[in-house]
Amino acid sequence: MKFRVLVHVSALAVALAVNPVFAQSVESTKLGDEKYEPRVGQSGKDVIWVPTNDAVADAMLKVANVKPTDLVYDLGAGDGKIAIAAAKNYGATAVGIEYNKEMAELATRNAQRAGVADKVKIINGDIFVEDFSKATVVTMYLLPDLNLKIRPTILKMAPGTRIVTNSFNMGDWEPDDKVGTGYAQGHFWVVPGNAAGKWSLKGVEGSQQPVTLELTQRYQKVGGILNIYGKPQPILGGTLTGNRLKFSFLDQSNQSRIADVTLNGNELSGQVFENSPLYSITGTRN
Repeated sequence: MKFRVLVHVSALAVALAVNPVFAQSVESTKLGDEKYEPRVGQSGKDVIWVPTNDAVADAMLKVANVKPTDLVYDLGAGDGKIAIAAAKNYGATAVGIEYNKEMAELATRNAQRAGVADKVKIINGDIFVEDFSKATVVTMYLLPDLNLKIRPTILKMAPGTRIVTNSFNMGDWEPDDKVGTGYAQGHFWVVPGNAAGKWSLKGVEGSQQPVTLELTQRYQKVGGILNIYGKPQPILGGTLTGNRLKFSFLDQSNQSRIADVTLNGNELSGQVFENSPLYSITGTRN
């Protein structure tokens, strides 16, 4: 535990040294109020506290395309900055989970001062205990080992849930997009659906005679073999965005086509395109 904190403190020291604008903002900005004044670098549960830069917080919410209909959960909410920004600037309902009781109380007061107490709730709790499964957007600023620890829970969330981290990735789960560069960097993912298995498709090339599609999956990357009436071929560029699956293939005339389908449990439906829709397809998983 001491090693982890020392490593993160060193990273903070480097960040302050190479980013004088950030350093000045930390030094000149009051981080708390008359009841509680947190310190940059103070120890918490498994992490130390470093406030998220305003520009990074906004970039995280933008890449997640936060809307008024969203429920945003900020894991390790700190002073409530991201939860408050989600509500105030994007109209979303937001919940922050913060382990430090005094920090959670500060975040609650900050939400009241920002005029969004009706849209922001701060929970004094443990992110590995509290339920955030109903979130449509999850934001977090955790260390890499904590990202990996919480990754299985995130991958079980509803397909299409958007995930944004400040600074650190989630191991071999490659991000769908990135936020910023250098120190001011984040990562963005969309929780993928389940496409793996053997599918029977109808409508390929306009025929109701079924063809076989066998898919394998690693996170949002999808591969497999499409067998069109005895002509097997690999699918190309298969990607999942939530429950939306897109891949390309060659038809019987060796023309490149793009399939764009939506998964719904053990069923799928969608269209095949060239420059415009050519025909509709449906499928069931065996």
